[in-house]
Amino acid sequence: MVNVERITFEHYEPGSAVSVPSPRLSWRFEGLDTDWKQSGYTLSIKRASGTREFCVESDQSVLVPWPDTPLASREKASVQLVVTALDGKTLPAVSVNVRVAFLSSECWSARLIGAPVSDATKTKPPFRVSRSFNVDDIKDATLYATALGLYEVSINGVVVGDHVLSPGWQSYEYRLAYQVYNVTSLLRVGTNTITADVGEGWYAGRLGWAGGGRNIWGQQPGFMAALEVDEKVVVQTDNTWECSKTPIVSAEIYDGEHIDTTKGFDDKTRVEILPFPKARLHVPQAPPMRRTAEVAAVGILRSPSGKTIIDFGQNLVGWLKWAKQVDGTGQVTIRHGEVLENGELCVRPLRVCKATDRVDLGGRTQGLEPKFTFHGFRYAEIDGFPRSVELDDFVAIVVHTDFERTGTFDSSHRLLNQLHSNVVWSMRGNFLSVPMDCPQRDERLGWTGDLEAFCPAASFLFNACGTVGEWLGDVAAEQLDFGRGIPPMIVPCIFKDVYLKDNAPSFAIWGDVAVISPFDLYRSFGDLELLQTQYKSMLSWLDQGVRRSASGLWDPSNQQLGDWLDPRAPADDPGAGLTSALLVADAFLVHSTRLIAEISDLVGCPEAAIRYRAQHAQLVEAFRAEYVTPNSRIMSDTQCAYVLALAFGLEADAKQAAVWGDRLDRLVRTGCFKVGTGFAGTPLILGALAKAGKVQVAYRMLLEGQCPSWLYPVSKGATTIWERWDSMLPNGDINPGEMTSFNHYALGSVATFLHETIGGLHPVEPGWKHFRIQPQPGGSLTHAKAGLVTPYGAAACEWHLDGERLHVTAIVPPNTTAHIVLPAVDKVIGSGKHDFNVRWESEESWPPKAIASPNNSSPDTDPL
Repeated sequence: MVNVERITFEHYEPGSAVSVPSPRLSWRFEGLDTDWKQSGYTLSIKRASGTREFCVESDQSVLVPWPDTPLASREKASVQLVVTALDGKTLPAVSVNVRVAFLSSECWSARLIGAPVSDATKTKPPFRVSRSFNVDDIKDATLYATALGLYEVSINGVVVGDHVLSPGWQSYEYRLAYQVYNVTSLLRVGTNTITADVGEGWYAGRLGWAGGGRNIWGQQPGFMAALEVDEKVVVQTDNTWECSKTPIVSAEIYDGEHIDTTKGFDDKTRVEILPFPKARLHVPQAPPMRRTAEVAAVGILRSPSGKTIIDFGQNLVGWLKWAKQVDGTGQVTIRHGEVLENGELCVRPLRVCKATDRVDLGGRTQGLEPKFTFHGFRYAEIDGFPRSVELDDFVAIVVHTDFERTGTFDSSHRLLNQLHSNVVWSMRGNFLSVPMDCPQRDERLGWTGDLEAFCPAASFLFNACGTVGEWLGDVAAEQLDFGRGIPPMIVPCIFKDVYLKDNAPSFAIWGDVAVISPFDLYRSFGDLELLQTQYKSMLSWLDQGVRRSASGLWDPSNQQLGDWLDPRAPADDPGAGLTSALLVADAFLVHSTRLIAEISDLVGCPEAAIRYRAQHAQLVEAFRAEYVTPNSRIMSDTQCAYVLALAFGLEADAKQAAVWGDRLDRLVRTGCFKVGTGFAGTPLILGALAKAGKVQVAYRMLLEGQCPSWLYPVSKGATTIWERWDSMLPNGDINPGEMTSFNHYALGSVATFLHETIGGLHPVEPGWKHFRIQPQPGGSLTHAKAGLVTPYGAAACEWHLDGERLHVTAIVPPNTTAHIVLPAVDKVIGSGKHDFNVRWESEESWPPKAIASPNNSSPDTDPL
């Protein structure tokens, strides 16, 4: 039996208020009926003005247009959906409510309020703003709230909602998120009190390495809110509110939080009225940050120097919560770190980030936790505790953007499963409002190159369309406002002055995020409107941001970062890899040009499509003339060079592609199957090998255990993805370089190979309306399974080997089709559960053999 599982509007969480007057609707199915397809649907929309019914003949069920007149600010409506199948039968009706928030800044009559700042050059202590008010009757109550900084709001002593670190981080000059809460249950007839604790957060706190800078967007944090009861404002922020100090002495993103449990909320004064925010106010489609898990301690260690260290067994992002009341006096210091070195907490990779929380005892500690900071850690060093630390004194709270988990992977290979788990944990730890590069040191910034590399994997693992889509909106806003066509390398940009200069840095990959990542999202979620929204940014990058030579390729005088973090690059110069940086840049330029030609057709710009298609053909020829010899050898002659050429289709014909595939095969074998690529090549190398018919070689590379390899960190006990292949050296020492993070998602892009080649799930049409199921077993694996909650419903591919027989179970969601490709099977199948049993012969015996070279006289090792 097929049913509608849920209905959503745009990319908002179910039940969220929207800030779109005509929100598109999507509905997801559940059920395994064979060949089930939708033929149409009926929407009954009930509004204050009456009910209207809309009958539509269409098989579309994702992001379908709102059929009624636009909704107004604060308006509520009830929507009932009845779906009709091809056989004429209807599914049970499903109803959902939608409410619209403020659609423009003019809807806000509240004022932005704050506390006096005595010295803006230093950290600004959090403050509390408060106001009492009366309510005579309560049917429905809604709170609208935001801050320049971070806030936590309470009504009658109860925290509103389950969000943390609200309103998140965005490019404050262009976009300011606000939250909408139903607070009916928190109010009472008579006198009520609303309070909000406000911290400096990203808005006015210190950001950047080597000491960074403060007040990047403003010097004075502020809070703004309006509380409506039965559609009438009963209280809003204005000059009648009071502000006071709080028990939080200080709270900084990098350095941690200091709480004095003996202090109260004193020194009350009137608030200051601050200028109204210039940015567009909106309800974000990105889910909020929440506490998503609690992790118990697994051990208590005593370091050689006598320090007490708690081990939580998992590198994670969040903070510690005091689980019990602890009496005593003095100050407890909690330092956070990802790894141990020689038995001590290793904090050197944090650079000048203190990552330290302090609690002054004497008051209540049970349930105590930070409000306005976060840490990346597995270990916590406790100093000043009034007694011996016990295993259950603290629990680790996991915090991240709370997007829906959609993608899964499992196999017969334990270490491979741990690798996939590490990718998932790194994504969770690095998506706090914006996609960041690391969560632990004095950085934690939205590097565009990292996201470009990881976006396909991210889009499979979680429903990240709202989060990444809005961040790409910030990329475009800053890029276009700065006026040179160059997307900042970091978004939100903390170095605006750099991009206002004529010699602003312009780097391939980091800049190509403007084209590649929107297309990756479109491929995964099918949102054509996203491409339309980002289209101007794409054109600006290729037409203005790329500095070209006469051939149309990159100007050789423009600095490039190349295959960043190539494992053979010097530790102090991660951009100095073996592959020509210019070759890498030009390959990505050709690729982005091909994509924008395709995108131009999609968004209804055929003349631009013709122009970019011609430009792409010219650039391909220029690339071959510049980098490819008559015998098809590519300049640089590295893994990365051949990977990019194969992945981006730069070959002249099938014969040349075969030569490149063979050359890549040989380079991988002479490299003893170790990874020889960085940011540019790593996301694509295993897929390029598989595309060239070298599937077993790809498996052998994947299962290599010596550094550099994906499983080397796993063999060293990693629970997240590392920034460097050798963040921890084989002897257990920590890499001495300054860039040594143990939680970086970029190299976790290998998950795409796990999902698509091993797991066999690959989108063909945008949004998974039609997809391919083609598992390619290999290595020592005997079974594997990949699953994905697509916009239409659950898809899956599970296989196992039994001798020379391959058994495959395919799950195709309702209203979709799949192209199943197996030995002797090549056909399109509809929805339902399908089983196949075919003969399987591997392309090559396992394991493939390495090739000896002058630098490698004894090459063969056993795969893990």
